[in-house]
Amino acid sequence: MWCGCLEPFAASVTRWLTESLAANERLAAAGCATTPDPKNAMTTSDPKSAATALLDETISIDLHSHPGMFRTLARAAMDGQIERLAAGRVRGSLFSAVGDAPVLSFNPQGGVSAVREPQPGELYRATYLQIEQVRARITSGTLALVERSADVARARGEGRHAAVLAIEGGDFLEGRLDRVQEGYDRGIRSIQLVHYRVNELGDIQTEPPRHGGLTSFGRDVIREMNRLGMLVDVAHATFDCVSAAVETSSKPMVLSHTVVDVPDHARAVTREHARLMAQGGGVVGVFPSSFGGLGFSGYIDHLSRMADAVGVDHVAIGTDMDGIPVQFCTFDNYSEWPAIATALLARGYGRADVAKVMGGNVMRVLKATIG
Repeated sequence: MWCGCLEPFAASVTRWLTESLAANERLAAAGCATTPDPKNAMTTSDPKSAATALLDETISIDLHSHPGMFRTLARAAMDGQIERLAAGRVRGSLFSAVGDAPVLSFNPQGGVSAVREPQPGELYRATYLQIEQVRARITSGTLALVERSADVARARGEGRHAAVLAIEGGDFLEGRLDRVQEGYDRGIRSIQLVHYRVNELGDIQTEPPRHGGLTSFGRDVIREMNRLGMLVDVAHATFDCVSAAVETSSKPMVLSHTVVDVPDHARAVTREHARLMAQGGGVVGVFPSSFGGLGFSGYIDHLSRMADAVGVDHVAIGTDMDGIPVQFCTFDNYSEWPAIATALLARGYGRADVAKVMGGNVMRVLKATIG
């Protein structure tokens, strides 16, 4: 089922990023693109075969994705993306609905933001319409629903892709704490507190602060998610918001998709910001943005910089698949997922560390949160 409310949002993102291309090229020309990594040397005679064997023996997970959910941005329909996931040996993904999608558009300043106030119940209804796309595949047996971390391994044994139902933006809660329990009962296992709309939970990176960080309702939502066994995602949140979330949460959290050390990228974080996740035992997902890292090797640069910033035990892959226009995405085909592991091995990362980045770190956090 296609949710038409996503179309204006996806189109706005495309226009926004297209207009940003010139700025990205200037960034690289100014010397902000990464230099070759001194570890970029083969440590095995056949990294590709080693990577394939590693993925066959371990569980790899995409920490943030929208496979086939945004028609304008999708590289393939959802069923086609599921086939690519299988081909690439990706065992599980967080399938993320967008909580504020109906009210997002291209603003006069050239960015994506909420351009109107939602109608009562609008965001709630739209979010679950998006989730139904994934649930239809669970009902048909194409996907396996993840309610506990052990379900990921169970799905792998059954030859099905493991789907963690997630929501990007707590806007669908509409200020109601009881909807966290309802979401849990309906299979949701991760909520990203904020997105592109300044909602009732906290401040976002792409708008001026309004709440001074995390709101009291945001704190209540985190505590309720901790109690129920849900994964808290702090992507898109400001440093102050994330700092308060770390103080509030009794369990590790994730910052599912970002990059580090990329000046003038609104969604990038500083090392201090990223290290808040490591401080709480959590994980930072790195997305394949071409900003500050052109080409596929640029994505590996992004991963390497994050590992240097927070330690390899706290790095994961959050592709934001079908959430980034193709011209700004340096990895956009799940069937080529083994190339990431191959490149990391070729750069000198040990087998155990590569396994952590590809999914082991996410599995650790899932066990500590959803049970």
